[in-house]
Amino acid sequence: MGILEKIAEIEREIARTQKNKATEYHLGLLKAKLAKYRQQLLEPTTKAGAKGEGFDVMKSGDARVALIGFPSVGKSTLLNTLTATHSESASYEFTTLTCIPGVIQYNGANIQLLDLPGIIEGASQGRSLLEKELESVGIRLNKKRPNIYFKLKKGGGVSFNSMCPLTHCSEKLVQMILHEYKIFNCEVLFREDCTADEFIDVICGNRVYLPCLYVYNKIDQISIEEVDRIAHQPYSVVISCEMKLNLDYLLEKVWEHLALIIVYTKRRGCSPDFGDGIIMRRSCSVEHVCHSIHRQLKSQFKYALVWGTSVKYSPQRVGLQHVMCHEDVIQVMKK
Repeated sequence: MGILEKIAEIEREIARTQKNKATEYHLGLLKAKLAKYRQQLLEPTTKAGAKGEGFDVMKSGDARVALIGFPSVGKSTLLNTLTATHSESASYEFTTLTCIPGVIQYNGANIQLLDLPGIIEGASQGRSLLEKELESVGIRLNKKRPNIYFKLKKGGGVSFNSMCPLTHCSEKLVQMILHEYKIFNCEVLFREDCTADEFIDVICGNRVYLPCLYVYNKIDQISIEEVDRIAHQPYSVVISCEMKLNLDYLLEKVWEHLALIIVYTKRRGCSPDFGDGIIMRRSCSVEHVCHSIHRQLKSQFKYALVWGTSVKYSPQRVGLQHVMCHEDVIQVMKK
């Protein structure tokens, strides 16, 4: 039996197994096996077979956003509308056959937008089907990394501890999952109440946690009641590329989910340069700003003067560890 057949069989077994206290260990083992087989499928150990064609796009700008969805939902039209790039769009499926990059200019930032080919034929299961496909390749949407300490050891067996009551997982289930991965010597510390799935993600160690927006196009073709229902779902934005509806709100939410801020610089005796700010990530420190200005600036740093919402009074003298806020102004003083 091949890996794909094993994966399909385990998925059927999980689907027909009732979820209760008596079956949690059985389901935990099935999920561990499923994750292991999927990892083997993504990272084959043998070199047999030709590699499939792929694409790699050089990263540019201050952040990167990928458009993932079904064929003929308006991804290429959105790229054409928001950027100066032209991506072929038509009413038939799979118009885009490779990755088309474009650049959105917003709040002084250059945000790279990638138009990817439609990944799935048919949209009968909609959003849940897309989430399932991305989950199967190790991408976790709008989830934080599990707060679990995990370290392999050369001996001493399994050391298990938790800093809070566990309602989704137990020491016995952890031991069974570790045994499935042939791990017999390690340290495990649960710092929060995590599930068996999250513990499996920690063991695999190759999961990617990304923010995500669910963008619903063609709202001009449905009723206002349906638009209102969709718009109130978490992480959801409704738009119409054809009529250019709500695109400004979409860009605002993209900026918010990318956690970007802009910091302005000021020379001594001069006015702030509001025409050319520095794009940073939220919760960045003065040290990060100095590194963005010049890599050697930190070694010459004496102190900084900051104007803005991150300080109690303007200007305020701060050190390298001071956390900057959106639209702050900074003047760096050298030794």
